[in-house]
Amino acid sequence: MSQNIYSRHDGVLQACEECGLVTPYTEPQPGYRAHCPRCQHGLQSVLATPFQPIWAYGAATLIMLGLSLGFPFLSFSVQGLSQKASLWSALISMHYASNSLLALVILLCVVILPLMYISFSMLIYRQAYLVQQGKTIELSWLKRASKWVFRFESWLMADVFLVGILVAMVKILSLAEVGFGPSFWAFCIYTLLLVKFVSLVDSSWVWEKLTPRVATPYVRVGESHLQQNHGVCPICGQLNAIDATECSRCAGAVHKYLPANSMQAAWAFLLAATVFYIPANFYPIMYTTSVGQTEASTIISGVVLLWHLGSYPVASIIFFASIVIPTAKIASLAYLFRQAGKAHSSDQAIKNQQLYRVTEFIGRWSMIDIFVVALLTALVQLDELMAIKPGPAALSFAMVVILTMLSAIAFDSRVLWRQSSTTNCEK
Repeated sequence: MSQNIYSRHDGVLQACEECGLVTPYTEPQPGYRAHCPRCQHGLQSVLATPFQPIWAYGAATLIMLGLSLGFPFLSFSVQGLSQKASLWSALISMHYASNSLLALVILLCVVILPLMYISFSMLIYRQAYLVQQGKTIELSWLKRASKWVFRFESWLMADVFLVGILVAMVKILSLAEVGFGPSFWAFCIYTLLLVKFVSLVDSSWVWEKLTPRVATPYVRVGESHLQQNHGVCPICGQLNAIDATECSRCAGAVHKYLPANSMQAAWAFLLAATVFYIPANFYPIMYTTSVGQTEASTIISGVVLLWHLGSYPVASIIFFASIVIPTAKIASLAYLFRQAGKAHSSDQAIKNQQLYRVTEFIGRWSMIDIFVVALLTALVQLDELMAIKPGPAALSFAMVVILTMLSAIAFDSRVLWRQSSTTNCEK
C-alpha cells in the first residue's frame, strides 16, 4: 500500500484473542480495520468519524425502541373475534399464560440488554470524546460498566425476534386475519438500526482512548499463549504478567491460558445442552386449541404440517433454525473440543477457527422457533374458539440454545493454534 494506514505505538504489544499471536500494537487510521496476521480476526477498527455516528444511530435506535413498545404491534381476528396487542402487553400475556421464563428471555434479549448496550456505549463514547479533547474524567465507574456492557453483544436478538415475528404471522395467516400496527414498523426500523449500531461499536478502540495500553517488556513479538509468559485481559486486551490476577489497565480478571479449565466448562455446557436436546425434539413444543379440540405438535411435526400446507419457505426456515442448526452446532462444538490440544498444520488450524466462528455466529438463530411459540401464545388467546399454549419442549429448546451459546463462549479457541505468520490489514 502506498499510504501508511497505521499509527505505531513503539514497545506496545497486543495478542489476538482467538489465536494468541503477539504482534506490535498499531492503531488503524480512520476508516480502516486491523486484522491478526495469522487468523485474520479483527483486532481493531476506527470509524472515519468516530463519535457522531455512534450518537446519531444510538439516539435513533432508542427512539424506535420506545415507539415499538408504546403502540399496537399486531392484531388478530377470526370469526368476528379480534385481539390487539402491543409488544409490552404481549410480554405480560406470556407471563400470565404461565410462560414467564420465555417472556423474560424475550424481554432481556430484545429490550433490556439492547437498551443497556446502546445507552452505555453512547455514554462511553462520550467520555472517550472528552478524554480526546484533553478533559479529565473519573474512569473507575466507567471501567466497571465497560466490563459488562460489551459482553452483551452476543445476546442482542432483536433481528432474530423480527424473523420469528414474520414466521409466526405466516403461520397465523392460514387460520385468521392478521394486521400490523405502527409499533411493528417501528420495531423493523429499530432492528435495522440496532444491527448497524452494533457494527459501529469497537470496544478495543474505546479502551484505547480511555486508557492507553502499557508496554510489556517481558513478551516478544511472534510469541503466543504457548510460551506461558503473559496473560491477556479479555475485557480490554492488555497483556499482563503471567502471575497477575488483575489487569493493570481495567482491573478485570486476567485471561490466562488454562486449557483444562476452559475445556471442562465448555464440555459441561455442551453435555447439558445435549441432555435438553432430547426432550426438546420429542415432547410437544406447543398445544393448539381450535373449536374445543386440542392438538399437540412437536418441532418436526410442525415443519411437516407447514410443508404439506404449501408454506415451503417458512417450513424451511423452521427446519434449518430448529433442527439443522442446533444439531450442527452440537456436532461442530464436539468436533472442535476433540481437536483441542492436538498439533495441526496452519491451514487446518485456520479451518478449525473458521468453523468455530461460524458455529458461534449461527447458534443464536435457533431462538427463532422459541420466539414464534412465545408470540403465538401471547396473540392467539380466544378462549375455546382458538388458543395456543407452549409445550414442555419450548423451555427445553430454549435451554439448548442458551447452553450451546455458553459452551461456545467458554471455549478458548487458542487451543486450536500452534503456528505464527505475518501481518495484514484491510480497509
